[in-house]
Amino acid sequence: MTIGENELIATREYDVPRELVFRAWTTPDLLARWWGPQGFTNTNQVCDIRPGGTWRFIMHGPDGVDYPNHNVFVEIVPSERIVLDHVSGHEFRITATFESIEGSTRVTFRQLFKEKEEFEKSKPICIEANEQNLDRLGKLLAELAY
Repeated sequence: MTIGENELIATREYDVPRELVFRAWTTPDLLARWWGPQGFTNTNQVCDIRPGGTWRFIMHGPDGVDYPNHNVFVEIVPSERIVLDHVSGHEFRITATFESIEGSTRVTFRQLFKEKEEFEKSKPICIEANEQNLDRLGKLLAELAY
């Protein structure tokens, strides 16, 4: 995990083609299966994956608390990049890039907060949560690959 100006950056390599990684990010049912920290589940309400499209979902915490989320997709470049804005609660932009490396895929997950105060408050939670999010993606990709 790298920490930049109001930004957290995590990188992970998966032993699958980037088209499979992109599919896990752009198929609503698959996205709901891996998104979020360990122990969380998701219920999609609207998942319109296109530039300008809305993604509203409820993240169900392991403690029984429900967390409504609202995101808007900003940019989608097939098999290369997805940019989305989280517009409910803490405002931040997620930019995920997918790079082919000899049959594997390097994912770079950037979370850029709009406000420094929100970044500082969220940073201790998000550092671990983002790593768990990428762990969950890896588990799903391993299932899909075999």
